[in-house]
Amino acid sequence: MAMRVAPSFEQLEKLSGTRDADLVSRRLLDPATNRGRGAQSNRGSRFDRESREAVDDGWGNEAGNVEDLKPFETSEHVERARSIITRNESPDIGFDRSINAYRGCEHGCAYCYARPSHNYLGHSAGLEFERDIYVKVNAVELLRRELADKRYRPKPIAMGTNTDPYQPAERKHKLTRSILELLLETRHPVTITTKSALVVRDLDILKPLADLNLVRVALSITSMDHILSRKLEPRASTPEKRLEAVRLLSEAGIPVTVMAAPMIPAVNDM
Repeated sequence: MAMRVAPSFEQLEKLSGTRDADLVSRRLLDPATNRGRGAQSNRGSRFDRESREAVDDGWGNEAGNVEDLKPFETSEHVERARSIITRNESPDIGFDRSINAYRGCEHGCAYCYARPSHNYLGHSAGLEFERDIYVKVNAVELLRRELADKRYRPKPIAMGTNTDPYQPAERKHKLTRSILELLLETRHPVTITTKSALVVRDLDILKPLADLNLVRVALSITSMDHILSRKLEPRASTPEKRLEAVRLLSEAGIPVTVMAAPMIPAVNDM
């Protein structure tokens, strides 16, 4: 990814009176510490009462050089959620309930619409959205309770609506797998959207769900250009691995489709 150069005084002066004035106050991150991340800024939550901005005060280390900073590492936070099925009444959305076992997403897609949701946790929609991951450790327990409610009426549950259910944290915590096991046990319909080839790990659960006509899987593939994909979706599976996942799912008899959005003019609409 190309290194960004700080704008000159003349450039800042020109920007200040335009619709791009917000660029003047955006805090860009040092590429050396931001390698493999999608966000290039880390502005605070819009709900913060105070704002802080880091500046170079001119003090270097003993050798006279600026202190080397470590690359930004992912932090996991344990969350005990109060509910797990999220509902919506939007006429523009094809489902009325969803499950997100994680908050934040380490895939770090540059175009992700879910980033602002991290502001409600007091985090930045930039780097912290992809660095501070919340794990709802009681997700399966809550789901079993909510499905057992006498007032509950089954309809397809969408997974992957806000953050990817197969992001890197899933390899360790297996919350998505445990949720699918429960949905198979209760014969409950589910749809999955992901850009991770990790989904094929759960073929042993998805196959019997598909035999009961209870599952649909969508793989997000926005470009077959490996270099472009690394810039747009830095920690997602490579396009080749996602295509391979489509093949494996299809061969297993699991209904699968490809989601090619977003199509960005002059970037991936070739």
